Amino acid sequence: MGAGINMQSSAKTVPAYLKEVPAERKAALKQLRDLCRATLTGFKESMEYGGPCYSRNGVVEVGFASQKHFIGLYILRTDVMKTHEHLLKGKGISHGKGCIRYSKPERIDFNVVESMLRATAESISVVC
Repeated sequence: MGAGINMQSSAKTVPAYLKEVPAERKAALKQLRDLCRATLTGFKESMEYGGPCYSRNGVVEVGFASQKHFIGLYILRTDVMKTHEHLLKGKGISHGKGCIRYSKPERIDFNVVESMLRATAESISVVC
């Protein structure tokens, strides 16, 4: 694990990655993985950029990671982020162009995540 805010993992597989995350985040990260695997049919799971990623046709569209101060969920389809932006508000939640930051695992609304994953699977818009 690297130091600082960007805590990229050197794990080679997603199960190995999940074994090394902090205990208090393990259940939420496993749930994110399960949702990705169930929803993103036809996507390839891999370890890229130090965290689990899901790609289609060689292009990463979704990822997640346990960072130093937050859990990051990376939704890289621009249209999906724009249409779900109004649902990404509240204490301990912030977002940028393609990243949603959750200060604590319990801040994650898995219904919203599932909706974003379904929209990603259907999207053909620009990847940021």
